[in-house]
Amino acid sequence: MSAFLLRRLWQMVPTLFGVILLVFVLFNFVGGDPAYLLAGKISNPAQIESIRNQLGLNESYAVQLGIFIKQVVTADFGSSWSTNEPVSQIIATRIGPSLVVLIPILVIETVLAILIAVLVAYVRSSLTDRAIMVACTVAMSVSLLVYIIVGQYVLAYQFGWFPVQGWGESLRENLLKYAALPVLLGVAVGIAPNVRLYRTFILDEVNQDYVRTARAKGLDENTVMLKHVLRNALIPIITNLMAYLPALLIGHFLIERFFSIPGIGREVIMAVERSDFPVIKAITIYVAIATMVINLLTDLLYKAVDPRVKLQ
Repeated sequence: MSAFLLRRLWQMVPTLFGVILLVFVLFNFVGGDPAYLLAGKISNPAQIESIRNQLGLNESYAVQLGIFIKQVVTADFGSSWSTNEPVSQIIATRIGPSLVVLIPILVIETVLAILIAVLVAYVRSSLTDRAIMVACTVAMSVSLLVYIIVGQYVLAYQFGWFPVQGWGESLRENLLKYAALPVLLGVAVGIAPNVRLYRTFILDEVNQDYVRTARAKGLDENTVMLKHVLRNALIPIITNLMAYLPALLIGHFLIERFFSIPGIGREVIMAVERSDFPVIKAITIYVAIATMVINLLTDLLYKAVDPRVKLQ
């Protein structure tokens, strides 16, 4: 196990360097001159040159790349161009609200999707199975934006069950009051595709030889489904779930934007609108690192779920 962990951690180094190099190239050769962006439309050559000197843009590309690598290693990406707030402080203060919304969405959505998928597998090929699959297909066809607009209008404006927008200082208040409707809508959007996918994983296992052998030995259907089928289906479910995590943090930016939740997703959109390169680069690097760490955790979960898996 220790040898596997060391090898995987060592493999992250060239991967991270590749990400750093790609981000550096994109922001220096594709994103335009930051000095012009900061100076604005009404500027003079002296002002632009002064900004270039402050940002180190007059240095060679090798020196600029070295500065960027140092920023990644020290986790110090400077200050935001728009607010002059340290980027590290921006990320530290925005990650909390995002997790308050996203962790409940992830847990509730995953548990419900697995439960429904198992129940559907019990009645596979029946009218109930087909009806649930049709309902999931219809739900998947509706945009997240529609869910947000209808949810805010009906549940917040008409019934007054939830606040439309806002965020407080208390974790309890945020979780039970301000995050309740965003979590409900997030689960409503994500549960349909997951039910369809997890149902496929479970039915793939149901048709395996070991399931027929278990039934031939006289095991009841509950034991077969829960002890054998579901346990083996957890491998692809974990793969899908862990691959979904990094995208989940950024992917629900519409929820954060419409509900005025001061999270990472909302910050990304605002940074893009303001061409705030330091914030965008920092979040890009952190998401890449999170993806590599999650891939490592996925392999470890494989081993925990199925002891037959060998970590090599």
